[in-house]
Amino acid sequence: MATFVRPTFTQILNGIQADIATRLPTTDATLRRSVLNVLSFVIAGVVYGLYGFIAYLALQIFPDTAETQFLNEWGGIWGVQRVAATFAEGNFIITGTKNGTDTPIGTQLQRSDGALFQTTTDGVLSSGTVTVQIEALIAGSAGNTNANAPLTFVTPIAGVNASGTVDSSGLNGGSDLQDDAEYLEALLDFIQKPPQGGCENDYVTWTLNYPGGAVTRAWCYPQELGIGTVSVRFMMDNTYSPGIPESGDVSAMNTYLQALRPVTAALTVVAPVAAAVNFHITLNVDDTAAIKTSIIANLTDMILQDSQPGGMIYISRINEAIALATGEYDHVLNSPSANVTNSTGYIATMGTVTFTD
Repeated sequence: MATFVRPTFTQILNGIQADIATRLPTTDATLRRSVLNVLSFVIAGVVYGLYGFIAYLALQIFPDTAETQFLNEWGGIWGVQRVAATFAEGNFIITGTKNGTDTPIGTQLQRSDGALFQTTTDGVLSSGTVTVQIEALIAGSAGNTNANAPLTFVTPIAGVNASGTVDSSGLNGGSDLQDDAEYLEALLDFIQKPPQGGCENDYVTWTLNYPGGAVTRAWCYPQELGIGTVSVRFMMDNTYSPGIPESGDVSAMNTYLQALRPVTAALTVVAPVAAAVNFHITLNVDDTAAIKTSIIANLTDMILQDSQPGGMIYISRINEAIALATGEYDHVLNSPSANVTNSTGYIATMGTVTFTD
């Protein structure tokens, strides 16, 4: 089948000038500064612009080539919403010298890089300390904060120390707005695998489209616990390390899926259990620092792509990930020495990498 090719400006111009010559045989539209020459350039410019606009619209009539605005429109038509960004939250430890001093809800805190947070519960000093809940003021993964990180009060409170620390659990749960590639994947999956009243793929689609956000992978296991049962597991790779959802996430997902499941299905939502894969590699190369960094990045990506609950990580894939590292040309994989298998519910996660030069 022939493919339409947008004509160039010169091709359009030449066509217009040839058309003028055909209809006005005593004139020459190619003469510089002639009226017909000027008009032919003006008309060619307009036509070339229209061709460009048509080419742009042609991309928007299919979801897989549409830009953000039109991709959102396609998603709205099919009822697939882009997963919204979420706010990081957690606990913050306040210390001070004056017991009974209150830190009210809405008190703002600042991280060293300028990121702002606010308290979501009151905190009254007792025995010189109090723990309150806080959340990021800007949605996204940028709000996730390491354990024990210091935060400073934007407005000092008398009797309270100028700064406090995030507790040992850190601030988590912040995820970015679903990008176009992930959103398109979800939309195409919905179009190509339409709902079928509670089939296996329906549960996966529902889980991935969870409005709370941050779900990156999901699996459904029909009849895992017996006839009429359905088990669902999911991961939140961009929210937690190593991606295992916490109990609150599992509970919220269960509530969400219970409202969607067929009435006869006995649904169980559970988090996968992390099974860290540790690597021991002998490298026979020079300048190993950069190579080691590349190997670790490749292994991390491979684990993310290949792992699933109860699944297997093939040793050939491990060697492939190592061999594809920039600058690597000779290695020995000491451990693992065979395919990595996992029992039901356990999922391979990235462990430690030990190198021997």
